[in-house]
Amino acid sequence: MSALVAQLAVGRAADGPAGPNEHLVRRVREYIDHHLGDPELTPERIAGAHHISVRYLHRLFEGEDVTVGRLIQQRRLEACARELGRSGRTAPTVSAVAQRWGFVDPAHFSRAFRAAYGVPPHAWRARRSEGPR
Repeated sequence: MSALVAQLAVGRAADGPAGPNEHLVRRVREYIDHHLGDPELTPERIAGAHHISVRYLHRLFEGEDVTVGRLIQQRRLEACARELGRSGRTAPTVSAVAQRWGFVDPAHFSRAFRAAYGVPPHAWRARRSEGPR
């Protein structure tokens, strides 16, 4: 029994100390993932949903190596890349994919996608549909 307790203690220490706000950061991340398609998803909306100030929300993410706004954009781009990478006969347009994941400006989406993945969304889709050579 004591070996099990020791193993749990070692495992917990390896995970690092749990910050007092870790649960709140996790809830905020889950909220972001659940609302990615909402073009009105903003730090203000997120803070309001969690009954905290925008300033406190930003403070929570100081140790996360990413700002809240940047996290929203990254998660949206990841969702778009996944969807654009799927092969299928009835693939939606790039604009439809961008809108589904909360991007309202196609030009902004294209620039952000290219900056993140090194190619424009149309080229990403073409590469994925070609498959391995």
